[in-house]
Amino acid sequence: MYIASQQELVAFVQRASSSSILAVDTEFLREKTYYPKLCLMQLATDDEIAIVDPFAVEDLKVLVPLFEDERIVKVFHAGHQDIEIIIYDLDCVPKPVFDTQVAAALLGQAQQIGYASLVHSICGVKLKKVDSFTDWSVRPLSDSQLSYAQEDVLYLPKMYEAMKNQLKEKGRLSWLEAEFAEMSDPSNYVADERERFRRLKHSTQLSRRQMAAAREIAAWREIEARKRNVPRKWVLTDEQIVEACKREPRKVDDLFMVRGIRERLTTKDARIVVELASAALDSAPDTWPEIQASGKSEPNVDAQVDLLMSIVRIRARENGVAVPTLASHSDLVDVARGYRKGIDLLRGWRKELVGQELVDFMEGRLALSISKGKVVIAKND
Repeated sequence: MYIASQQELVAFVQRASSSSILAVDTEFLREKTYYPKLCLMQLATDDEIAIVDPFAVEDLKVLVPLFEDERIVKVFHAGHQDIEIIIYDLDCVPKPVFDTQVAAALLGQAQQIGYASLVHSICGVKLKKVDSFTDWSVRPLSDSQLSYAQEDVLYLPKMYEAMKNQLKEKGRLSWLEAEFAEMSDPSNYVADERERFRRLKHSTQLSRRQMAAAREIAAWREIEARKRNVPRKWVLTDEQIVEACKREPRKVDDLFMVRGIRERLTTKDARIVVELASAALDSAPDTWPEIQASGKSEPNVDAQVDLLMSIVRIRARENGVAVPTLASHSDLVDVARGYRKGIDLLRGWRKELVGQELVDFMEGRLALSISKGKVVIAKND
């Protein structure tokens, strides 16, 4: 059902309120804006599929009761961006949620498996996906676009039921509770402008003093991008911020020496940026950002990581879990270097499945050996 009026949307909400699930997908554009521009919302209940045109209805917020009703499970596939859009456009947080991509990794599928691949694996249907990069803002929508949009939620209810049952059989449904709760935490969808500098490309070229200036400029850029609703790189690129901070600008002319900045910033904005940079450069050293130690400056643990990975592979194979889902390489490096806090691998089901064993191995309580051509994990006497 294509919904292009407020009356139709209200009627759908009334029908959907008795459903046990609400499968959700969105189509959006983001190339020219800071916030994603919602172009289409696809919803599936126990009984029907609705394709909602946000350009045609008057108020999408009539959907809020569905998203906030905790009796209705909201089902997504790789739903982070969909949830971000719902939070921004509807000012509500969907809960409870179930993400089929996240769940798939606990059922032996590849980490971050695509929707089409998962549909083929569970439902035996091969999707064409010919409209993946279409312009969803153009109206009217073609028949192929509508068909594509419908398919994006058509199989989610069936996959949810199948995966939920498999997870229950394996005793793993509870493993996902923390991850799904995190997906419904609104704080995960708000960028902290004061931390944005840590994601600047090539920022390792800066000293701590220069990084203090980069922190201020990156924060100003984030606020400006939100205010103008444009991509942050349209305000200043990462490279321009880093190059400007290398010069430690004290005057607008210093700033304009960096290629392209003159064309991007007005003189007024350039003065603000220089003032922010100067204040940061003159600030006390104890206020400068701490630069995370490079892995190159820490002990080499390649051999230890290889051994830890052997244990991870054994447990992943035994339990039918994708290796990257069970343990990331960076987590293994941290464990090998003796870190024990703030590591996903040492929390929850991952710790139970393999994390504690890895700690025991590193601390000499377990040993690896070869028996009949296989790696064996055994307790040390």
